[in-house]
Amino acid sequence: MPDILVLYYSRGGSVARLARHVARGIGEVDGMAARLRTVPPVAVATQVAAPPVPEDGAPYVQPADLDECAGLVLGSPTRFGNMAAPVKHFIDGLGAQWASGTLVGKPAAVFTSTATMHGGQESTLLTMMVPLLHHGCVVVGIPFTEAALNTTRSGGTPYGASHVAGLQDDPEPSNDEVLLARALGRRVATIAAKLA
Repeated sequence: MPDILVLYYSRGGSVARLARHVARGIGEVDGMAARLRTVPPVAVATQVAAPPVPEDGAPYVQPADLDECAGLVLGSPTRFGNMAAPVKHFIDGLGAQWASGTLVGKPAAVFTSTATMHGGQESTLLTMMVPLLHHGCVVVGIPFTEAALNTTRSGGTPYGASHVAGLQDDPEPSNDEVLLARALGRRVATIAAKLA
């Protein structure tokens, strides 16, 4: 069964919850499965290595996850209108995969979470797409045929799924945010199945 790699970094839990909803959407497509993975955190103290396995949540991503996936959905919290440093650090280390064309022709999508409605969701999603285009991915968004995209009063954009956590950092997505995250997962899985 082909896997869609749902790869993310989450510090407050919002992105991890969105990732699980994206994975549910992938599982709704016959013959497709989600593979949840996370990227390790980065820190200025480089003398101490991150543990080989996170204490909880998804395992850390390995190069084989990229080789074996039929598609990729990449998630990150928003940091000043851009992806978080751990996600950027991971992407910056994919030179060998870029050179060998590991992700060429695979569908890919993005998702994020912010503290405020205007905290940079769309700029984060758009900048996350740029390296995916350089890797030759077929970038996928959410079409306005998804009714929740027209009614959401919180997260959700045509560029990808999103969540507004609020100033209290509430990791629980709204109903519309859940619907759109699942729709994004279904869309990537459906396109991956068609491309196979």
